[in-house]
Amino acid sequence: MQKKLHIKKGDTVFVNTGEYKGQTGRVLEVNRKSNRAIVEGINIISKHTKPNAQFPEGGIQKKEAPIHISNLMLTDPTSGEATRIGRKLNDKGKLVRYSKKSGEEIK
Repeated sequence: MQKKLHIKKGDTVFVNTGEYKGQTGRVLEVNRKSNRAIVEGINIISKHTKPNAQFPEGGIQKKEAPIHISNLMLTDPTSGEATRIGRKLNDKGKLVRYSKKSGEEIK
């Protein structure tokens, strides 16, 4: 069984280190096996492609590369600042993520 990660697909995250430090973006995909996530507009690479059916002219395509999740922090739903998260039981007895800064539940 793989461990739970602090980010999920669709979350807005803050990059806290590396070339894209200080930027925010939406998580497009999470790979739990390699502990990496693809974030919209972050870690852009140039991929050289040969002509094929999808791209008849080929050329250089810009796309997002995976970034390690230790370099990402979730943004607080109320203030928009980077925050750590915790897990707790809500009033219905379901385990939910919450922001450590504001105490707000993360949807």
